[in-house]
Amino acid sequence: MTVIRQQDFIDSIAGALQFISYYHPADYIHALAEAYRAEQSPAAKDAMAQILTNSRMSAQGHRPVCQDTGIVVAFVRVGMSVRWDAVLSVVEMVNAGVRKAYLDADNPLRASIVADPAGKRKNTGDNTPAVVHVELVQGDGVDVHIAAKGGGSENKAVMAMLNPSDDIVEWVLQRIPEMGAGWCPPGMLGIGIGGTAEKAVLLAKEALMQPIDMHELKVRGAQNRLEELRIELYEKVNALGIGAQGLGGLTTVLDVKILDYPTHAASKPIAIIPNCAATRHIHFALDGSGMAQFAPPKMEDYPDVHWHPAADARRVNLETVTREEIAGWRPGETLLLSGRLLTGRDAAHKRIIEMLARGEPLPPGVDFTNRFIYYVGPVDPVRDEIVGPAGPTTATRMDKFTETMLAQTGLIGMIGKAERGEVAIQAIKNHGAVYLIAIGGAAYLVSKAIRDAKVIAFADLGMEAIYEFGVENMPVTVAVDTQGRSVHEIGPAEWRKRIGMIPVHPV
Repeated sequence: MTVIRQQDFIDSIAGALQFISYYHPADYIHALAEAYRAEQSPAAKDAMAQILTNSRMSAQGHRPVCQDTGIVVAFVRVGMSVRWDAVLSVVEMVNAGVRKAYLDADNPLRASIVADPAGKRKNTGDNTPAVVHVELVQGDGVDVHIAAKGGGSENKAVMAMLNPSDDIVEWVLQRIPEMGAGWCPPGMLGIGIGGTAEKAVLLAKEALMQPIDMHELKVRGAQNRLEELRIELYEKVNALGIGAQGLGGLTTVLDVKILDYPTHAASKPIAIIPNCAATRHIHFALDGSGMAQFAPPKMEDYPDVHWHPAADARRVNLETVTREEIAGWRPGETLLLSGRLLTGRDAAHKRIIEMLARGEPLPPGVDFTNRFIYYVGPVDPVRDEIVGPAGPTTATRMDKFTETMLAQTGLIGMIGKAERGEVAIQAIKNHGAVYLIAIGGAAYLVSKAIRDAKVIAFADLGMEAIYEFGVENMPVTVAVDTQGRSVHEIGPAEWRKRIGMIPVHPV
């Protein structure tokens, strides 16, 4: 009979979460490198170069590939012959491992979990609790698949109860453009089909734990209907031309994974959950011999890709930039920002809007006149770092605040990731402002452009506090110009036409 010791299990969970915070799975690195070599869109190729460079830097520095170090999801299969030398439950042990990993002094991970989600939404401080699925199975070991799922990709999950006669491919091709770029493509789609509503979603999440093997599948050919469906969706989703970061290009997904389950004759439940460019998951097994061991990738496993700013990138001084200057920027143009900018995301925006509504002055130091705001919640710094990984968060969540921010604060520019909605784009156009994007999945690379950082307001919000950053040559792309033209509309439309595999008009 196998005996699993409590500390071995806890240490294995903690070790796995630390490992995946800075090491991409080897299959993802290889697949993204192949996509990079094949990419013909300059903007998408540049985005992939940043992600690949960031991946190598994170592996070498043992720092997170993304500032959003995720909500932990664990699938734990316990053999029925296992005996536990433990006083905690399986879920409690997982949470103890999460706590240990996220509070690690050498590589602290960002605590993103809030309790009382419909009320005060107070950060728990240690990223617990995890979402844990436990299953008893035959055997005498413990098998764990664990992931740290970023909010940007998780928020794009969709599910539906289709009619039995509805076409799955048609439904997926309708949903993917609606998901936008907030899930930070290129990544992977997990699809669950069948069972009940909750089973379909669970299948989609579990499918994301599988390795990327689309290239091998296409070489050997499909051997069943699900494999045929995987290939068809992979080709047709990429034919949408969405591309890396939604900028337009040849590769939107690196793989499509599908799990199914028998369902009621009247039903066809289906769910899609994407994995982002910061793909973080790992599998390990315990047999009673001690904690799990994790073999890091070799540096030669990484492609010889080292991102550098383009020679013709426009250099912008944030201290002197004017509305007249930003009026000359165009969608898709690369900028290098230097100077000072403020940060703020969901919770900070909510407070600012409430203060403005009450006629109160903003906190000392918070002056947005002719300035830019960066939507970011950075990781805490370690050692000689100015700030930890500090990539952008999804800007769409700030859309409802945009009109007020532009009308009442003097703000002229915003930096985030993914597209903006119609309301925000109209506000940007009306006020002659701009929206820029940094690359999601390149958080460690972006942080190297930050030369100094300090919290200037709302310190109680933790990673959602308002910082002032001093940046030097921070790479960004113009996403929405002062005329309201969006690269997230222009780029995919152009590349969809170029690819030409499916009709230009929406399905």
